[in-house]
Formats: sequence, structure tokens, C-alpha cells
Amino acid sequence: MPSTAGPSVVAVPTRLARIRTAEGPRAVTWQGDQWCGIRDPFARVPELTGRTYGTQVTLLAPCEPRVIVGMAHNGPGDRGMPPQAFLKSARTAVGPQAAIMLDSRVGAVNVEGELAVVLGRTARCLRPDEVSDVILGYTIGNDVTAIDQVALDEKMTQVKNGDGFTPLGPWITTALDWRAVSIDVSVNGLVRAQGTTADLAYNVIEQLVYLSSIMTLGAGDVVLMGAPHTSAIVEPGDEVAISLGGLGTLHNPVAALAGDWTSQNENENTNENTIRTDREYA
Repeated sequence: MPSTAGPSVVAVPTRLARIRTAEGPRAVTWQGDQWCGIRDPFARVPELTGRTYGTQVTLLAPCEPRVIVGMAHNGPGDRGMPPQAFLKSARTAVGPQAAIMLDSRVGAVNVEGELAVVLGRTARCLRPDEVSDVILGYTIGNDVTAIDQVALDEKMTQVKNGDGFTPLGPWITTALDWRAVSIDVSVNGLVRAQGTTADLAYNVIEQLVYLSSIMTLGAGDVVLMGAPHTSAIVEPGDEVAISLGGLGTLHNPVAALAGDWTSQNENENTNENTIRTDREYA
């Protein structure tokens, strides 16, 4: 049960999170050996609420973005290509242990381990020296991608927006040297891919300068930095763990979408006009 004490000020928060409570989601910071409530995670100096929640909590996605932006062709060898962004629905954001839902119509699906930057303030037309001031912190992002749909969907809408296609967490770390963060992607306990942010074609500063030149980003928005060869194919029943140096490990199961169209029709005698392949459906 949470306890209550007088409010005070957080000196230097290193971890920020959102947790599930009986009263609804609450913003917290890690202080000493427990999670402590804070009034505003985006405040320059967050104020403690006086409530504590111990260590056994249910972590939610660490922020509630209005905008999620991903970066295409930002892996090793892509420097010769111009920066290219794509948007993901904010509804794809889920937290630790939430399921990545696979729809069999879309074909093969990759998980992609990435560094995710969380904005703390409004950003527009940033100069390089202004970037650090608008960043709240960093978390682990899993940019789940329906890779068989890429050739059919140049706008990336059906490629990137399945249910649970942007796991985030487990928390936000407010200070990180992002230049060479290790990334490990494991499926069912086996490491399937490894990389480092040092291999990204465009770094954090360059990407935020570019993105803020074409759109306004705000507090809580998330930018997925790109996958430097850190992807793996998954299937329903798999367990995914993505670890980034200095940020922890994000765990998510993979499940089949309830009411899956293919599953329904396997048990029905439908006519030829009703049945569509995944390519026709696209």
C-alpha cells in the first residue's frame, strides 16, 4: 500500500516512470530504494507528492506521447541517404509486459531494439546547441515492423501501426551518454541481434534538429532513433527482451490478435469473393 508524507523536492531524478495504482496511473521517480510519487514529470525540478509505492509495482509506458516519430534508413551505411521520418499512432505505445499483437494477414513481423528519446519541452526549429535542453530523457523503444508490408505501403501506415507495435520502457533515464549505447535483442532467452547507437547514420542531435525543422514536438513525444541491425522476426508465443546499456531491459510477450481474420475464416466455408490474401488486403 502507498504511504503518505509531506511533499518535498526531487534533487536529481535519474529514473522516471508511470505505474498503475488503484487511483489510476501515477508518475513516479526512483528515490533510494523505492518508487516515489511526483506531481509533474516534466517540471525542471519535479516535486514529490509525499506518496511512496515500494518496489513491487506495475510499470506502464513511461510517457503518453501525442506523437511518435521513427527514422527510416538510419542504420549503418545509410549516411549517404537524407533523413526520412515516419509517424506511428500514439495508440501503438504500450509498456513493459504488454503484448505485441500479431495479425496473420500482414505476414512476417520484426521487433527492433532502439534508443528512444522522450521530449520534455516544446521543440521547433532547434539549433544543435538547444537539443539537450528539450530532452526529458531516454528509454528503450521496440519499433515493431510488419516487414512483409514494406513493399506494399510506402507511407508505412500498415507496416508500423499494429496493436502494441511500440513498446516503451521500463522507465525514462534522464541522463545518458547516447553516443555508443549497446543494444541486445533476445527472443525466448536467446540473443538474436546486437548493435550500438554508434552505428546510427544520424545521431540524436542531428535527428532532433531535422525533425524540429519540419514539425513541432512536445513534452512526452517520442523519437525512435533507428535500429542498427538490431531486429529479429517473432511469432505468437515468443517472449522478447530488449536491453540497452544504462537503460535496463524491456520485456514483452508476443500474441495472436484476437478475432484474427485468418483464424476466423479457417473455420468458415467462405466464398472466393470474401477471402483475400494479405497482399490483396493491403
